[in-house]
Amino acid sequence: MTAKTIMFALAALAISAAKAFPIEAQYECATGTRLHANFSSPDASPGSVVLAFSGASGKIRLPQVASADGGRYANNAMEFWIKGREATLTRGGKSETCHTN
Repeated sequence: MTAKTIMFALAALAISAAKAFPIEAQYECATGTRLHANFSSPDASPGSVVLAFSGASGKIRLPQVASADGGRYANNAMEFWIKGREATLTRGGKSETCHTN
């Protein structure tokens, strides 16, 4: 193997390993709600997000659902729709705009 081939193999390995890790983000919403979002690995199928709300015990897992734009995660009671650094959290029929810290 040449040095060039080894470098290419190591670069490909590093890129594929980076894709395997989940992504985490902190959000603050317009009404003061704060939450931690732990998104599944981009390789996961189907994808999901686990939401932990500040000041509340327990976590909520939402499966990824079809979206024309952005990442949308929802169940019968809640929807978390992200696009870039902003998100819309809908629960109890009420929506609020959130952004990453």
